[in-house]
Formats: sequence, structure tokens, C-alpha cells
Amino acid sequence: MTTGPQPTSARGRSRTRSAHRRRRRNRLMAVACLLAAVGLGTALVRPGPAAADPIGVPGAAPPPGVTSTTAVASPARSDAAAPLRVRLTRLARELVAAGAPGVIVRVDDGRGRPVEIVEQAPWTGPDHRLRAGDEFRMGSNTKTMMAVLVLQLAGRGELALTDPVDKWLPGQVPNGRAMTLRMLLNHTSGLFDYTEDPAVLPSILGKDQRSWTSAQLLALGVRHDPLFAPGTAWAYSNTDYAAIGAVLEKATGRSLAALVRDRIARPLRLEHTYYATDSTWHGPHARGYEPDAAHMPPGVPADFRDYAGAHRDGHVDVSRNNPSWGGAAGAVVSTAYDWGRFHTALMSGKLLPAAQLEQMRTTVPVSPDRPDGAGYGLGIETATTPCGTVWAHDGGIPGYLSVNATDSTGSRTASVLVSTEAFAEHPDAFPSVAGAAKALQTATICGMFGKPAPAAARTDGHGEPLRAR
Repeated sequence: MTTGPQPTSARGRSRTRSAHRRRRRNRLMAVACLLAAVGLGTALVRPGPAAADPIGVPGAAPPPGVTSTTAVASPARSDAAAPLRVRLTRLARELVAAGAPGVIVRVDDGRGRPVEIVEQAPWTGPDHRLRAGDEFRMGSNTKTMMAVLVLQLAGRGELALTDPVDKWLPGQVPNGRAMTLRMLLNHTSGLFDYTEDPAVLPSILGKDQRSWTSAQLLALGVRHDPLFAPGTAWAYSNTDYAAIGAVLEKATGRSLAALVRDRIARPLRLEHTYYATDSTWHGPHARGYEPDAAHMPPGVPADFRDYAGAHRDGHVDVSRNNPSWGGAAGAVVSTAYDWGRFHTALMSGKLLPAAQLEQMRTTVPVSPDRPDGAGYGLGIETATTPCGTVWAHDGGIPGYLSVNATDSTGSRTASVLVSTEAFAEHPDAFPSVAGAAKALQTATICGMFGKPAPAAARTDGHGEPLRAR
């Protein structure tokens, strides 16, 4: 992946931090990591020994330090769902035992009532009893919804994917005349990632509670030199979607919160899905945590060790921190249930005309040395795994790591939500959590297709865990 230039000296960032943040971007792609997990990628971490399956049987006692609220499938499909439920319950409990504060898993294989599993560490209980329907910060999954909003406008002829960015944001983006809206949506613009600018770090850590606008986030990204000429390479950049947010606001004259509400959430009756502009939650929500500075593993760089929030049991509750710095790249809140409905509506053609859905699923390679590997479309990525072809995105924001996936028809959906995120940004510092998370994510994706995870993934836990933001 292209590393790009250093920020200008006026920004005052060290080479060490820049190199570290580049590695974090290299770990972003969820499906690429899942490919590794099911045996098509390189090894990175290995989870601890697997517990015996009987602890996953509903009603059996979880291991010490884990609180279980596993949901049971309907009697009509109890026998069919039991092996999946047992397998995922065991893996979710292993993830919590490894250090995750809480886990929500939802799998709908299209054959009956979905399986829902909830596990949480007992020390989180006084704050909140985690439930399957809790609201969750979805991080970069937001990009899929932003792409839908753009494609809806394209379907009505109000803009075109071939429009130069300069048409909508004149003079605001370098190379804006040569850069198209499509290049923003599929990350081939070459724009520097604004989350690597030190000005946003206090907001990421929760120490700056300001509410950011699309224009402000875009300005952070474009004050750095581009990584490459538009359309000549691929590099994930949150600045692409800050620009998309600004285009949507310009083209419609409406806020992103109103667009998500009126064009996606209300039509689909997604009662707990919204675009967050500040720290306010609309309903019962998962508490997100990160280790406090004293308990952060030594492998985490100094700049990312100290989060703001209430302290509990060696952790910091970051739930009340303002996520607006994620903007159009990462500010949406939703639930596992709502996101499954969204994916079903999207892939079945209820949100987009056929031509626009086809455009969304037209991909570019994520890795230039693997042109037939994982690909990124317009706000969504895809890959072919031994269990089936996946369309997915991941997302992360402090306290919240999510993976949401579907098949090409939307009849199968899956979500894994973990109420911490630092392990995904710094997997080498959290090997047990990272390995357990990858094992659960892999088994969930395969469960969506009604298949067990490949043996290599179940026993070795190979592959990178998911990154976000």
C-alpha cells in the first residue's frame, strides 16, 4: 500500500507516529483480514486453547469472569441452530475471557429466526447489562450508508459518479478537477487521511468534545500533500468520505443526520439507526471501554494510551465521548438488528435501482499484488472465502469495533460487535484478544453461510484481526 509523504513540518508530527499510523491503515480492511482467518492470508496471531464445546450449550455455566445472556433460537429451528449457537457462544466467551468487555453476535442464515449471542465481563455489569438490541457506534460502516445516499442522488440524475469533485467543492480539494466522486467512494483519490493529522487526536481520545463538520474534517486532510495522482492507486482514506459528506450537504441542502434519517432509517423502520452529531445516544446502548493508561499494554504508543472518560476496573468508559470527528466516515449509530435489515434492503434492491447497485458492487483491488483478491466497491468491500462470497465493512471508533456482512442477495446477514477497539488498532499489543476476535469473526461469517469455519482457522487462528476507523 502506498505510504505517501510526511505531513508538512508545520504540523509537527514525528516520523515515528506517521509510520505507526500508516501500519494501522494497512490493517484496516475487514474482508482481507477475514480471508486470512479462513486460510487465504498470512498468519499473525494465534488464540489461546479452545474451551470444550459443552460450555457453549445454553444453560451451561460460562467460564469464570464471563456473564452470559445468550439468546436461544425458536423451537422450530432449535436443532438446526444448536451447533452454530454452541460454536459462537464458546468463541464469544473466549473473547470476553481474553479481555473484551462485551460482545454481541447476530447471525441470520436466511432459514429462520436469527441466532443472537451476548456475553459481557462481570465488571461491566454495574454500568449496563448488555443486550442484543443495544445501540452501537458503527464507525466506518457509516461509509456504506454514505455511498447509498450518493447513489440515490445519481439514480435520480441529481449528480453523476463521473462528476469532478471540483464541480461540487470548487477549489476545496487538490486535484479536484481530475478527481471524480467515484474515486472518493472507492478510495482511489489519493487524499491524505485526516485521522492522521495531530489536530484530531484529542477528539479521538475524548479530550476534545467539539463537534466537527464535514468541511472542517476535509480541511484537515487536504492541508497535507496527496499520496498519489487521482485514479492511479488505492489507499483507504477517511478524507474521501469527509469530502463525500460535504458533497451530499451541498447537493441536497440538508444535513447528513437528516439524510440518514429520511432516506434510509425511516423508510426501512430502523428505529435505532442515526447519524450522531454529538455524544447523545437515542436509546439503550452498549458501553464502550478502553484500558486506562496504567493498564494499557506496553506495545501501544504513548500518544494512544490515555483516553478520557469514567474509570472502572482498569478501564475507561468512552461511551460519552463525542464521535463527530468520524463524520461521514464513521459517525453512524445502529444495532446488529438494524444493520441486518439495512443490508437486506440494500442487496435486494429496495434502496437502490439496479444500475446503481451494480455500480456500488463494481470493485477495485485492495492489494495491487493480488488483483483477484479482496476488492473495494463504493462504500463496501467483497471477497470470496471458502464459506462463500462476502459483502461487508468493518468499523471502529474508541470503545466500539464492528463487523457487518451479507451475501450478494441480502438474504443472509451477520454482525460481530465488540465493546473495545484498541486491540484492533494495535493487535501485537493485544495478541489474546486479537486472536479470539478473529476466530469469532471467522466463525460468524461462515455461520452466515450455514458452514463451520475451516479447520485451519478454528485451530490456528491465523490472520489479522479487524481494524477500523
